[in-house]
Amino acid sequence: MFTAIVVDKDDAGYRARLRSLDEDELPEGDVTVRVAYSTLNYKDALAITGRGPVVRRFPMVPGIDLAGVVESSRSPAYATGDRVLVNGWGIGETHWGGLGQLARVRADWLVPLPANLTEQQAMAIGTAGYTAMLSLMALEAHGLTPADGDILVTGASGGVGSFAIALLARNGYSVIASTGRPAETEYLRRLGAGAVIDRAELSGPGRPLGKERWAGAVDSVGSHTLANVCAGTHAGGAVAACGMAQGIDLPATVAPFILRGVSLLGVNSVTQPYARRVTAWDRLSRELDLARLPQVSREIGLSEAVAAAPGLLDGRVRGRLVVDVNR
Repeated sequence: MFTAIVVDKDDAGYRARLRSLDEDELPEGDVTVRVAYSTLNYKDALAITGRGPVVRRFPMVPGIDLAGVVESSRSPAYATGDRVLVNGWGIGETHWGGLGQLARVRADWLVPLPANLTEQQAMAIGTAGYTAMLSLMALEAHGLTPADGDILVTGASGGVGSFAIALLARNGYSVIASTGRPAETEYLRRLGAGAVIDRAELSGPGRPLGKERWAGAVDSVGSHTLANVCAGTHAGGAVAACGMAQGIDLPATVAPFILRGVSLLGVNSVTQPYARRVTAWDRLSRELDLARLPQVSREIGLSEAVAAAPGLLDGRVRGRLVVDVNR
């Protein structure tokens, strides 16, 4: 038996609760992982509260991240005792995820845990840090360098934003942070932001083109914010779009793209080739100051995760929530 958060939807309504499950109830997969830590991401909070149509099958164990040790394997790629992690691939949405003490997944979803990371550190980074690294890699592949100018990070106080600032600053970029929480200004500067602006500058309807203010951006917000970010990007610049905290819509014009040659780079953290996932996690293990992870994360127990979900959706959580699934 093991404990997990289970989301149900039936005649009794939509609900998420802690339940005791039998290992025989685990879904199909060739590797069983004894989970040590998971996370509470925005998607997980939507799944737990039912505020968004994240869960596609019921019952569902949410949790789009997990890190732990292989308990049993039918794949030659992994053996009992191997330390592994998973991000994405539909876990927590169409396949049982990480907010439980056991998980059974496909071997090709797994990535070996870098040797210098603990399971707790990996989940302090989680999908948020992984997405931030993929965004940095997208800007680099476009050819942006620190010499090109400032890089804007929206949703700066959230998980993706916090890691994007730290990673960009570590790689020599000058960072402008956009946040709706002015009280977090000092926190953002400690992460590496050189300037902090109010998100209100970007969150409303704007002009098709604005003053050229940044060479590139990492945007986790979407909607009017993303439209205004593109409108304020230098000619030849690029914007990595990786989230939709404000909305899934994009009320923009083609002006930044055809008049300035701005590139909009989509960042998908759910399904990436194995080699890119390994590269991203290797860079995260080397380029993040691991001693500073407690500044961008807070640990809670599995028993606290359901109650914590609404606060995450309402913007009351700074950085990351790491979930110890064994308490």
